[in-house]
Amino acid sequence: MPYVKPDAVVEQMVQAGAAKSRLAVNDLLIRGFLSGALLGFATTLAFTGTLQTKAGIVGALIFPVGFVMIVLLGLELVTGNFALIPLAVREGKTTLGALATNWSWVFVGNLLGSLFYALLFVLTLAPESEMAKQLIAVSEAKTLAYAHLGAGGLTVVVSKAILCNWMVTLGVAMALTSQSTIGKIAAMWLPILTFFAQGFEHSVVNMFVIPAGMLLGARVSLGDWWMWNQIPVTLGNIAGGMLFTGLALHLTHAKVPAGGAGRAVAPGVRTEAAAER
Repeated sequence: MPYVKPDAVVEQMVQAGAAKSRLAVNDLLIRGFLSGALLGFATTLAFTGTLQTKAGIVGALIFPVGFVMIVLLGLELVTGNFALIPLAVREGKTTLGALATNWSWVFVGNLLGSLFYALLFVLTLAPESEMAKQLIAVSEAKTLAYAHLGAGGLTVVVSKAILCNWMVTLGVAMALTSQSTIGKIAAMWLPILTFFAQGFEHSVVNMFVIPAGMLLGARVSLGDWWMWNQIPVTLGNIAGGMLFTGLALHLTHAKVPAGGAGRAVAPGVRTEAAAER
């Protein structure tokens, strides 16, 4: 499992961000749709493990399968793009307009895929099943519990969202630390397990779990969902991924000269100019 050093990892993050910013809208929607659905599969798998064993850590141990499928298939998850594309903007390899286009359409694709899986999965459940009760409870805990705290609830949910995507985007970066498939899987598994085990807030996971609970009868309105979870969680995910993974790693491992003219190239990484010669 050949190890890739951090400076080369950051270079790959920049190049990945630039490549993602150039994808066509139809690709963003299709890949985003698939990612939303796959995270729904992973979430219900994790809940199944927890319900069967009565141990939450079991769900956390198996939840990363969803991220593994997304990364290995080259799909689009908006939370990962919160870390990658700003780096390409910082190095002048893409524009803020391209960033906004990517984030917007991938968000829509993730939402559509999550809602589609939620609808299909709910149709498989008996109303009194343990899974149905779990989805209702989680849906209400992710909205009404924060609403009950008022402004303090927004502080809690944003903080959980920042911590969540710090780990999720670290998983994206960790997947680049190995050149082998098994190495990528092992590396990305660790931070994803970490966020799920601690109940942090992930905007795309919530695109599935909250609507699923609502379809099953949770006392949650559309306003509750978006005001007390989806909007603040998305903003927190942006901050966590962009600042604490993307920018932090870039500042210490990618040496960009003042004025943005050129950059230090990591050992073993081919530049675009070199690749053309």
